[in-house]
Amino acid sequence: MNTKHKIIPKLIAPCGMNCGICLGYLREKNKCPGCKQIDAYKSSYCKKCVIRSCLILKQNKMKFCSDKCPKYPCTRLKNLDKRYRTKYKMSMLENLVNIKKFGIRMFVKKEKSKWACKKCDGTICVHRGFCLNCGGKSGISK
Repeated sequence: MNTKHKIIPKLIAPCGMNCGICLGYLREKNKCPGCKQIDAYKSSYCKKCVIRSCLILKQNKMKFCSDKCPKYPCTRLKNLDKRYRTKYKMSMLENLVNIKKFGIRMFVKKEKSKWACKKCDGTICVHRGFCLNCGGKSGISK
């Protein structure tokens, strides 16, 4: 398996999730192209994501939930963030703050470094805590 993928701005979901570190994106079989891509290729879980399909996001053509949404952070985003902070030591809300503070390019640059496998330069999977390519880990403690 080769998990040497690029983390690029179009892989950052409206909720702040970096799809480039998601198991669905990193796996080889039934690979998800990321939240901002065509629905036909997504898993059923991602297709029915209420945050990604939020009407406020769509009607106001916002890239991220934090872009002047009157309900930000909504209950759904707070619950998703809590689950990811607890299970995977990653925060969507923190990601959105960093995107706003540093810009998407700097955020992506930091994400590349943060989630890079020290052994093979592959990508650490947020859901597994290790590189799917070689089993190596980053500096992130799981």
